[in-house]
Amino acid sequence: MSTSTEAEHHEEEEVPAGDDEDTGAQVAPIVRLEEVAVSTGEEDEEAILDLKAKLYRFDKEGNQWKERGAGTVKFLKHKVTGKIRLLMRQSKTLKICANHRILPTMTVQEHAGNEKSCVWQARDFADGELKHEFFCIRFQSIENCKKFMETFEEIAESLKKEENEDASAAADILQNLSVEGSADTEKKDEEKKSEDNTKEQESAPEKENKEDSEKKVEELGSSA
Repeated sequence: MSTSTEAEHHEEEEVPAGDDEDTGAQVAPIVRLEEVAVSTGEEDEEAILDLKAKLYRFDKEGNQWKERGAGTVKFLKHKVTGKIRLLMRQSKTLKICANHRILPTMTVQEHAGNEKSCVWQARDFADGELKHEFFCIRFQSIENCKKFMETFEEIAESLKKEENEDASAAADILQNLSVEGSADTEKKDEEKKSEDNTKEQESAPEKENKEDSEKKVEELGSSA
């Protein structure tokens, strides 16, 4: 009896602690890292479209397409100014590979022989200075390419409409100013004429008195 009890007690002592067992030990981190707020420059903008794609830039010197990067392409609209830009970052490094405003004069078209790709031209600022670039972008599906092209065209058309409305409004303002200016000129002319007439009426009696005085002097001179 005693032998079996001692054996069971010995086995219980040799049972290793389980992996999930809390030993109560506390390990403090060697280095404490503080959270750092990173600004992307997109805080005041909202994304109109967000798609995965691969971007190419046409190299004029080599006369060939060169890969610019693979990542996410976005149309971003500024919440205050309403201006819209195209921004694309590489997926891993987040490096900017395209960054330019969408203008009313810009157009996009399907790349010849590839329904998943389209091309356009822009003055791009990805390298920190404005450069005229010829871009080609390829999507994972035809649907995504169509979405990109449709959104691109809608933005350009909307900006063109706004530009025409602004030009029309400016023309109306100039026309109103010219009409008001003409009316002010006519009013001033009328006031001047009225003032001249008043002066003539006021000076008429003086003129008559002067003429009478001169006539009397002549009469006196002739009688003498």
